[in-house]
Amino acid sequence: MLQVTQVRAFTDNYIWLIHSPRDPARVVVVDPGDARPVERTLADRNLTLAGLLITHHHGDHVGGVTELLRDRSIPVFGPANESVPGHPQRLREGDRARFAELELEFQVLDVPGHTAGHIAYVGHGAVFCGDTLFSAGCGRLFEGTPEQMHRSLSKLAALPAETLVYCAHEYTLSNLKFGLAVAPENRAAASYLEHCQQLRARDQATIPSDIRRERNVNPFLRCDDESVKQAAEAHAGRGLQSEPEVFAVIRQWKDSFR
Repeated sequence: MLQVTQVRAFTDNYIWLIHSPRDPARVVVVDPGDARPVERTLADRNLTLAGLLITHHHGDHVGGVTELLRDRSIPVFGPANESVPGHPQRLREGDRARFAELELEFQVLDVPGHTAGHIAYVGHGAVFCGDTLFSAGCGRLFEGTPEQMHRSLSKLAALPAETLVYCAHEYTLSNLKFGLAVAPENRAAASYLEHCQQLRARDQATIPSDIRRERNVNPFLRCDDESVKQAAEAHAGRGLQSEPEVFAVIRQWKDSFR
């Protein structure tokens, strides 16, 4: 199983350190929005930074890249269609991010919606999906369309059920509360909310999730479910003919949900 270390940043960001199967003291960092907690973790645990993976261009995901590269010459991978610091090798769907010496390799998926060129990295039983898929939720549509985001989430939902989901924010409680407003009868979501409340009370992360759980509790992955469709139609006050239409309504609903 892939060894991954969690680094907290800002209010609710997670920066992920992926350990090399060959040498666990060497790590690849995913979306370092802030260099300081990364450097502290590297020093405290005697780890060596061996590479960077970037999912999209937002500052809370790339803000620490330049500082981390100041005295290092390491490979950097990022989205082909976005401008990010560090002169990354630019990747799109079908490409792979390879760290041969670390025995790490990830397949790239194009997952636009949150941003126009967002990508995700899939490998070793895990997906690092940035701000596209959250546990029980998904990212806001800053640059993409509902149709794009629905397609992106469908790609992620089609991954093997046991795939661990390493997203970039601790939004799970608020996402589950919204999901239960959409589908109050969802027992899996209600049970998961209780579990996550216990974790957060102990200041423990709810991430990683996994694809099996997300298929059951995440309303944005359940736009084909009749209860989700009916709730979206009731909220919109009209009939909805397609899954992307259902998605668009519940995404807009979530934007104003309190």
